[in-house]
Amino acid sequence: MSSRILVVEDDRDIADLVAHHLSRAGLRADILTTGIDVLDHVRRDTPDLVILDLMLPGLGGLEICRLMRADPGIAATPVIMLTARAHEEDRVAGLELGADDYVTKPFSPKELVARVRAVLRRTQPHGPDEVLRFGPLVVNLDEHEVTEDGRRVHLTAKEFLLLQYLIEHRGRVLSRDLLLSDVWGYQYTGGTRTVDVHIRRLREKLPATVAHIVTVKQFGYKFVETP
Repeated sequence: MSSRILVVEDDRDIADLVAHHLSRAGLRADILTTGIDVLDHVRRDTPDLVILDLMLPGLGGLEICRLMRADPGIAATPVIMLTARAHEEDRVAGLELGADDYVTKPFSPKELVARVRAVLRRTQPHGPDEVLRFGPLVVNLDEHEVTEDGRRVHLTAKEFLLLQYLIEHRGRVLSRDLLLSDVWGYQYTGGTRTVDVHIRRLREKLPATVAHIVTVKQFGYKFVETP
């Protein structure tokens, strides 16, 4: 069954263009043109990914993203921001709220579809009941669920994938560029600060990782067995 994409864009021509290219790529697209109904729609019929414009009538994209990440039922739903705002601070604001990608207008529809596919590849379930364990952490790859000492911790899709990658490559020094390439799935043009943002959020949400995610000065990070 093809993946379902929710396109939230107040410019109907742009929304139809995006939906058309998604359909040509074998993906199903629904369209909303205001922000006010997005949360109810996602909760009622959770899509595989949301393409979310920032400047929306009713409720802005940043606030929608923040509310999604605060709702356990839809917190892991991937979000790609689509906006005319190209400033680095705007990109960082979206990423800090949990967006998985950030595409600025004008954009290439083919590139947008490629980014959608990249995010979907990294958020699709693995084999049945595949689990990673590290100390008090249990990472269920099938259920996209993380627990620490039996307590469920809600991570965004990108936080989950970053934690998975760190654990699977424990003991290796991982550069920020490598993490962007392997976790984000493309050469992110906004700089490597997004990696630091996501590492900080992992440490805040999962105290058990603080001693194990080691910063390698001027290079990247290393997940160590023994702090």
